Amino acid sequence: MSFKRRKVLIIGSGFTRATTAYMIAEKELADVVLVDIPDMEKPTQGNALDMLEASPVMRFDAGVKVIADYKDTEDSELVSITIDVAVGGFST
Repeated sequence: MSFKRRKVLIIGSGFTRATTAYMIAEKELADVVLVDIPDMEKPTQGNALDMLEASPVMRFDAGVKVIADYKDTEDSELVSITIDVAVGGFST
């Protein structure tokens, strides 16, 4: 019998999504995959690095990685998308 870790895809890496990703990793619910628009690649990688560096201190073992190709998301068990809404209406 073989076990594999679950994989959760988080689309976007803003405050809500980064917090969601951290909580999933901290509770070892799944490995976390972060993806965002190209302009956000460096901040997204920074969020992933923060989570990985917190893991030995907070005593959790979960993988966190950043991807740029949606092909790598095909076996995700859960996808989280949070849409930003500006005050007074939808942002575009």
